[in-house]
Amino acid sequence: MRLDLADIPLIDQHAHNILRPEVAARYPYAAAFTEGYDEEIVNNHARHTLFYRRSLREIAALLECDAQENAIAARRQELGLENLTQLYFRTANLEAIYLDDGLEVESILPLSWHEKLIPVQRILRLEVIAEQLIPQIADFKTFLARFTSEIDPPPPGVVGFKSIVCYRTGLDVQPVTFEVAASRFYEIKQQLTNQPLRLVDKSLIDFLLQQALLIAAKHQLPLQLHTGFGDPDLDLRLANPLHLRSLLELPQYRHAPIVLLHAAYPYMREAGYLASVYPQVYLDYGLAVPSLSVSGMREAIRQLLELAPTSKLMYSSDAHSIPELYYLGAKWGRQLLAEVLDQAIEDTDLTVKEAEAIATAILRENAISLYLKKEHRA
Repeated sequence: MRLDLADIPLIDQHAHNILRPEVAARYPYAAAFTEGYDEEIVNNHARHTLFYRRSLREIAALLECDAQENAIAARRQELGLENLTQLYFRTANLEAIYLDDGLEVESILPLSWHEKLIPVQRILRLEVIAEQLIPQIADFKTFLARFTSEIDPPPPGVVGFKSIVCYRTGLDVQPVTFEVAASRFYEIKQQLTNQPLRLVDKSLIDFLLQQALLIAAKHQLPLQLHTGFGDPDLDLRLANPLHLRSLLELPQYRHAPIVLLHAAYPYMREAGYLASVYPQVYLDYGLAVPSLSVSGMREAIRQLLELAPTSKLMYSSDAHSIPELYYLGAKWGRQLLAEVLDQAIEDTDLTVKEAEAIATAILRENAISLYLKKEHRA
C-alpha cells in the first residue's frame, strides 16, 4: 500500500503575496524559479536548474499547453491572473494560506485580493514595522513604545510574527541593553536619507526581535524565522539555526513558539535536532520544497524527520511572485511526504495508520493547533 495524500486539504503556513501584474511583467518568468537576482543568473542560468525544467512540464500539463515559456505565457494571458490563481489554489487543494506580506511591499497585491480566492491569515513582518517607524519618530523611548503598540496586542487577523534577522545580521542573536539599542537608533537617525530605510544594525535588530519574543510569549503567538538558504542578501554561514542556541536557552522566551522556516536547508539535521530538544521549536519545509531536485526534496524531509517529532513539522510553500509556486509546493509537498512516510512504514518506524495520521498532522493539523489556538483569537 502506498499513501495517497491528495485529499488532505493543505494549510500553507508560510507564503507571500503574488506580484501585481504590471510588476511581474518586468521580470523574466524564470526569475520566480531562482533565489538569485543577478541578471546573468536569471537570464542565462535559472532555466538550467532541475527545478525549472521539471516545473515547466508540470505547469504546462495543468494549463494544457506546450512546455515552453511562450506557450505558458499565452495561456496565462488568456486565463487572466485571478482565474489562473484560482486554478492553482483549487488544484493544490489549499484550505488556507498564511501570508507574510512584508516582501516587496510596494509591488504586491494586497491581502484583500487573495482573500477573494481563499481564506487568509496574516504573518506580520517585524523589520518592516521598524523601518516604517524609525524615520517618523525622533526619540527612542517613543519609538519603542510605538513599535510595541503595533504588535501588542497582535492586530486582527495576525496569527504570527516573522523576522528576517537571518538575512540582515544572522541568527547569532545576543542580548542587547536598552542603552545600546538607543545609541544605535540615534546613529541610524543621523544617517537617514530620502531613500527608504533598510535596517541592518545588528544590535537594534537583535533588541527588537527579543522585545517581539516577549510579546509572542505573552500571547503564545508563533514567530517565524528565516533559516537556511535564500537570496544572496544573507550569509549562509550565519543561517545555521544552531546559532540560535543561546536565545533558545533564555527562560523568558520559553513560551514563544519559534518556527524555523525552509527546512533550514542545508542544515536540516541541525534544525531537526533543535526541534527534538527545545519545546518551543517547530519546523517547516517550504522553499526547499519545491526548489530542490526531487531527490533533494525527499532527502530534506527525510532528514528533518530523522530526529524531530512529527508534531513539530508543518507544510508550507514559501510561494511568492507567481501563483504557480503554490501549486508546485503543494504537489511535491504531498508526494514526497508520502514517499518518506512510505519508507518509514517499510522500515517499521511507523504503521500505516500512524503514517496516515502523521501526514494529516504535518499538512494541516499542526499548523491549526499552533497558530489558531483560542487564546490567539482573544
